[in-house]
Amino acid sequence: MRKRITDMSSLAVGAFLFALAVNLFVIPNDLGEGGVTGLTIIFYYLFGWSPGLMNLILNGILLVVGYKFLDKKTIGYTIIAVVLNSMFLHLTEGWRIDSNELWVNTIFGGVFAGAGIGLIVRVGGTTAGSVILARITNKYLDWNISYGLLFFDLIVACSSVFIIGAKGLMSTIILLFTATKVMDFIIEGLNPKKAVTIISNKQDQIARHVVDRMDRGVTVLSGYGYYTKATKEILYIIISKKEVPTLKEIIRAEDMNAFITIQDVRDVFGEGFLKLSK
Repeated sequence: MRKRITDMSSLAVGAFLFALAVNLFVIPNDLGEGGVTGLTIIFYYLFGWSPGLMNLILNGILLVVGYKFLDKKTIGYTIIAVVLNSMFLHLTEGWRIDSNELWVNTIFGGVFAGAGIGLIVRVGGTTAGSVILARITNKYLDWNISYGLLFFDLIVACSSVFIIGAKGLMSTIILLFTATKVMDFIIEGLNPKKAVTIISNKQDQIARHVVDRMDRGVTVLSGYGYYTKATKEILYIIISKKEVPTLKEIIRAEDMNAFITIQDVRDVFGEGFLKLSK
């Protein structure tokens, strides 16, 4: 029950922040947006149609499509997010902020939009539109949600160049990029880690230095080369981003020919990291 209340709060706050991004920063500065919201803004510029109402109608259509690809929880949370977002877009339609600095408005519009969508996606929902497409590509193509969203948003944003002009489009791209980075930050968490896999003939020396100098645990996996059939001991290490240079220095000093892969990971629990809580 507590988690459900927290999720509902995140959906409400996220929808409100996204509505503020549109009504405080995007529309007053003649900027565009991506996805369905971008289309509703184009309709607003051309015909004066309410973004809130058009958002509800167009996203309702996309929800019919997304229903086949998303789980029941995501669909339920998305319906709530879409209704809340449409409501907040309508309620804040006349709100304005006293700022004439285009770049400041562009950046803050991206921050508000990214934070809003990030809060919604983090608890398992979407704002429908291109977020549904981004979730589908994440599920079936393993695309990063944030960058999948940026891809689909840019398609809509670029189509608005004939209405908002080249300057407006360039500002919109900056807004979308800022939103993507903020959303990525919200979704991935405050403390991203790196997973490092090392294949080397000097694995013992490297592992010893990692334990002694970096105070990090090392997991040894067994493997073998397919062509040579020679057995290999593979080192697997989780470290913070700032520790990567130190690890590279250790590996470089011991084995210049070592094979290394470094991947982004999140939600790392266990000794030396976060405690696994309910």
